[in-house]
Amino acid sequence: MLLSAHSITKRFPGVVALNGVSFDLQEGEIHALCGENGAGKSTLIKLLSGIHPHGSYEGRFEVNGEEAKFHSIADAGRAGLSVIYQELALVEDMSVAENIFLGREPRRWGGLIDWPRMFREAKALLDRFKVTLDPAAEVRSLGVGQKQLVEIVKALAKDSRILILDEPTAALAEHEVLILIDILRDLRQRGIACIYISHKLDEVFAIADRVTVLRDGASVFTSPARDTSKAQVIKHMVGREIADLFPRRAGSPGAMMLEVDHLSVAGALHDISFRLRAGEVLGIGGLMGAGRTELLMHLFGAFGKRTQGGVKLDGKPLLARHPEQVIREGLVLVSEDRRRYGLVLDHEVGFNLSLSSLGQFTQAGFINRKLETRANRQFFDSLRIKATGLDAVAGKLSGGNQQKIVLGKALMTGPKVIMLDEPTRGIDVGAKIEIYEIINKLTAEGKAVLLVSSELPELMGMSDRILMLHEGRVGGEFTRAEATQEALMEAAMGGAALLEA
Repeated sequence: MLLSAHSITKRFPGVVALNGVSFDLQEGEIHALCGENGAGKSTLIKLLSGIHPHGSYEGRFEVNGEEAKFHSIADAGRAGLSVIYQELALVEDMSVAENIFLGREPRRWGGLIDWPRMFREAKALLDRFKVTLDPAAEVRSLGVGQKQLVEIVKALAKDSRILILDEPTAALAEHEVLILIDILRDLRQRGIACIYISHKLDEVFAIADRVTVLRDGASVFTSPARDTSKAQVIKHMVGREIADLFPRRAGSPGAMMLEVDHLSVAGALHDISFRLRAGEVLGIGGLMGAGRTELLMHLFGAFGKRTQGGVKLDGKPLLARHPEQVIREGLVLVSEDRRRYGLVLDHEVGFNLSLSSLGQFTQAGFINRKLETRANRQFFDSLRIKATGLDAVAGKLSGGNQQKIVLGKALMTGPKVIMLDEPTRGIDVGAKIEIYEIINKLTAEGKAVLLVSSELPELMGMSDRILMLHEGRVGGEFTRAEATQEALMEAAMGGAALLEA
């Protein structure tokens, strides 16, 4: 036994975050930790990593059979624990190599940094873990998935014996997920143990030796992965049976809402055409770098110079070129990075909900707070946002509830077409199903939805039609009946387009 937690209880003012949690980790084991947002996973990590120091909780941690009394992250690091958080901790202005060795830079005589050695060793580490990145590249220039891989290599470079990964694949493309799984399997062979936190149960069952479920701050279920199932894990996570993970209720498509004809954007998109009707969900997939986000951002007026083509919204040319104008025309975007682009984290729920709709509540240059609060309350209740009230700080809520706020902010503008970029990234299965039901409600009301997702089961389960992009071009278009994982992946890699050509 490498690590064990015995009856861990952690209290905050008015809240019991962990209630008698017990958990253990064996050498060379990958132990998955599952649970809804707010179940206590993040709190447990913060205790293990020394962010919440010894003495601030009840119970006992042991590493190698001896009690662990971590008072800081440095204490945990010295004991061989490294944590890779969902929110990345990289220095954007530094190179990949500098980030990997930050605080542990190789030195030569006189204390000066040995730069050639640093880049040489960084390259060796990247090659060892099959990460094809230039160690001299500035982190700022990398995509989110590439940054995640740098974070992982950075942790592995410390020769940690226990690796804690918090949603490590949330921002990774399919091929990067496969690279990570190969890395973890290699670590397991070398005796390194991993605590793997993920909402993606397909990954959990592909990699984990054991699964533990937390619910409402308590450990409610532990089993070898081979002896349980996704359905059982979900039941323990949410406390009830969920019959359908993708409850899409398709109706009859209505009027044409969005028409994109031969759209090209300099350096990003090439000759893209598609149609979207009222009451319909058009899924957009593709590998990382295929142009999914760029397409949505361009339609929203926030990215790129158009070199060809046109866009019609509700039968009229969409000439607006700035987000504020696009929103007024009836097209709205829920971006993939809710914390960076969707929310003002240190402000209240109510402030965030009405942020894009203040014109509706303004009279003679002043905001009518009564009207604003009434509208905020309506969306707060209808979306079932779990918070103490409209005055709760958005940044302190779970990922699923933050996503509902971003959705509410978009819907309050009264859109005709809603573009959702990775709307369920980093949220638990219960919150996902609530988002899916919101999508069903929107299409039932005659709205049209563009859904970007990197998860093929989600695309297939929630889309009426699917458009796969490959290197900024349409790789293939599929009806719900035609869409299989094999066909979608072939299109994502350019196969379908080549066959058609």
